[in-house]
Amino acid sequence: MKDELGVSSLPQGGEGMRIRRRTRGTDRAAEADRPGMTLTGAGSESLVPARSAPAEGVVARMDAQEDLWPLLDRVTAPVAPEGSPQAGRRWLSALYRSDPVAQGFDLLRTRLMQTMRARGWKRIAVAAPRRGAGATFTAVNLALSLARVPGSRTVLLDLNQRHPGVTRALGLQGEAPVHRFLGGYASLEQHIVKIADTLAIGLSSDTPCDHAAEVFMDPTTELVLEDMIDVLRPDMVIYDLPPMLESDDVAAFLPQVDGILLVSDGTATTARDIAECERILQGQTQLLGVVLNRARGGEFRNRGS
Repeated sequence: MKDELGVSSLPQGGEGMRIRRRTRGTDRAAEADRPGMTLTGAGSESLVPARSAPAEGVVARMDAQEDLWPLLDRVTAPVAPEGSPQAGRRWLSALYRSDPVAQGFDLLRTRLMQTMRARGWKRIAVAAPRRGAGATFTAVNLALSLARVPGSRTVLLDLNQRHPGVTRALGLQGEAPVHRFLGGYASLEQHIVKIADTLAIGLSSDTPCDHAAEVFMDPTTELVLEDMIDVLRPDMVIYDLPPMLESDDVAAFLPQVDGILLVSDGTATTARDIAECERILQGQTQLLGVVLNRARGGEFRNRGS
């Protein structure tokens, strides 16, 4: 399978807002009778809280005419001091701009933006063949690099439901697992916050979910993510996904992305692993490139257009 970006090589290294939603259909009385939904207010719009039980029938949708990005709560992510074990892992591409790895992420960011804009894409997945290759490291630093583009909007969601790590990597805490947001049980403002004017992240707890693939295949997940994009209007959405070869989670989620970055561990990932990932991706989505983490020699290489 031919990729879009070529191969990149990286060395190791208060009260929330209320979401206004618009219900589909015109019979408000009928909608109000649906289990798990409460309608208030007047006119064609209603305020719908997060679902407390599985909803049946029509799912309430957010009002796409509203731009909710400015209304997201702002939190401050703690900055690890230079030289600490967490420093390079958390804020490498944001703090240490002269580091070759940070420069590599900037180059990856620029090439990725050019490719995605040329095709009208904005949903990118980051995954590795197996756990420990550095997918979360790549997703976080790529998001931080994108966030330095003035006037841009990037959303980073941790969709590794079995072993979530984005929130912890940024030194933050989440109140609920991401599957509650995807299922409509947690509202957008409960799950997504801004850590910069140009970067929003999903705050996920460490609680694992052993039915992740089924969550991804639930039609509600597609509706929730579509609504998130409609009301936040991001330029780029990065989904940090679980290992491709350890479950069917990624295969179940592929219909929701425009392309995928594959992260390879230069000390452990085999050619057979990469070939198997390409087989899974064939005909499902576009392989945007392969990021080689823990590369020998520590240089950054980029091949392709």
